[in-house]
Amino acid sequence: MNLGVGIAVFVAFFAALIVCLEAGRRAGRKAFSSDRAHPSGLGTVEAVTFGLLGLMLAFTFSGAAERLDRRRGQIVDEANAIGTAWLRLDVLPANTQPQLREAVRRYTDSRIAVYRTFAESGVDAARAEYARSSALQLEVWTQAVAACRDVPSATVVVLPALNEMFDIATTRLAATQMHPPGIVYVVLALISLVCGFLVGYEMGGTEVASRSHMIVLAFVLSFTFYVILDFEYPRLGFIRIDDFDNLLVQVRASMG
Repeated sequence: MNLGVGIAVFVAFFAALIVCLEAGRRAGRKAFSSDRAHPSGLGTVEAVTFGLLGLMLAFTFSGAAERLDRRRGQIVDEANAIGTAWLRLDVLPANTQPQLREAVRRYTDSRIAVYRTFAESGVDAARAEYARSSALQLEVWTQAVAACRDVPSATVVVLPALNEMFDIATTRLAATQMHPPGIVYVVLALISLVCGFLVGYEMGGTEVASRSHMIVLAFVLSFTFYVILDFEYPRLGFIRIDDFDNLLVQVRASMG
């Protein structure tokens, strides 16, 4: 979801809520103006529906915020893993270090480029850059294994650090794909629209419906829905985690 899509979702959902509110108001006005007995249990239906909406909003919002914090933590973990692996290269023979260090520099550059490309050019470009970083993993690993043959004791120092550096890259990739199933958002949207209709129905029993209250309710629900989506895709909307990428940039700068 990019910024344009997010705004389009917000506008479309806002318009749909206004339509449901107005439809409910007209249905309520017609029902309350007739001499027929009003259906009982309407308050119970409203309580259950609004309670379910509140519960789903709370869980969805909380889960999205938690995933955002987890992604931020993973950036910190990767910066630490790369920094640690870089320092542990010191235990390898001096003649093997220059080439290996250059490979680690290129790998770090590629890791920075993966998410920068994702934000600027989209998923396809980011996948191509990720494939490049995966190829560099193999290059770094091959060189490190060869260097450790001359210093067997370095195996338990260097290779685990490199392995952790590679693992966090896979973890971060998986994190970008961890979102609630689409049906969750569909159900949330449908319940919101039903609640909008019920509110409008109740307004139909008044002499003059408050248009401002209808707009406020539609805006609040639409904006909350948008913020949840923005949490889920924190590189494409207003909510960003790009600042945390500076940790990787700082690590790269320390490599010279």
